[in-house]
Amino acid sequence: MILVNDRDRVEWKQGMTVQDVLDAMNYSYSLITVTVDDQLVLKDDYSHYEVPDGSSVTVFHLAHGG
Repeated sequence: MILVNDRDRVEWKQGMTVQDVLDAMNYSYSLITVTVDDQLVLKDDYSHYEVPDGSSVTVFHLAHGG
């Protein structure tokens, strides 16, 4: 099981990537920052950075305005 933002849970699957977690949560924001167990994951790595079972994933939606 993966804990997302200290409140939501996603069922872990072998080979699960950051992008898989984002898809499972229906996160489609264009400006986000993701950490896995407090380690920053670069956007270019989302599709191949594997998330271990039991990990804590934090997703920050970066807001902007003017």
